[in-house]
Amino acid sequence: MNSSIADADERVRTVDFSDTDIHVELMDGRRISAPLEWYPRLASATAEQRRSWKICAAGYGIHWSALDEDLSTEGLLRQQPSPEYTARKTRF
Repeated sequence: MNSSIADADERVRTVDFSDTDIHVELMDGRRISAPLEWYPRLASATAEQRRSWKICAAGYGIHWSALDEDLSTEGLLRQQPSPEYTARKTRF
């Protein structure tokens, strides 16, 4: 039995940004987008800092050393904001 799940490859291929969103292309061709406001460290970073990312966690994560920020493809696929964003939203 063939399944599209078996063909899914959720490893990171590339990362780019618009003014308001982060865009992550996966190895299987899917593209995930999420609002930058969900990730306050990325939202407040310079364009140069945002471009300075590395693939980590066997391809399933993205790391920004200068920002001490890590995102996973699992969290992005689940559309999970960062804990900092969630805490901020519950305070107001």
